[in-house]
Amino acid sequence: MTTQERAIPSPEPTPETEAYWSAASAGELMIGRCLSCREPHFYPRRYCPFCGGEATLERAKGTGEVYSFSVMRRARTPYAVAYVRLTEGVCMMTGLHGCDLDQIRIGMPVEVVFLPTQGGQPAPFFAPAQGR
Repeated sequence: MTTQERAIPSPEPTPETEAYWSAASAGELMIGRCLSCREPHFYPRRYCPFCGGEATLERAKGTGEVYSFSVMRRARTPYAVAYVRLTEGVCMMTGLHGCDLDQIRIGMPVEVVFLPTQGGQPAPFFAPAQGR
């Protein structure tokens, strides 16, 4: 069974997440990085979740691997959600797209793709990596 198109709810950007969603509209995946302790984090936010220092946005490579996943087979349109460990070391919860739901494996290389939501705002999902 492969992933199929389904309606993706639109995000509701806040003043704190506006830059993240603006970058997503331009096809760029962003992560947070603390200006004090230099730890990367996801979900990007104004203050570091580790030390409380001020944080900034940094462009991520958009590659990683499946850390954990679950396939929602009882949904009207089956789909998969996953934690993806990005190349930068942080994990992000996301959806998997464009793959056979029965072939998803922990450690599977993936790359970011941006899919339109119901409101048009692109959101990051991950698909099997090409050539990795």
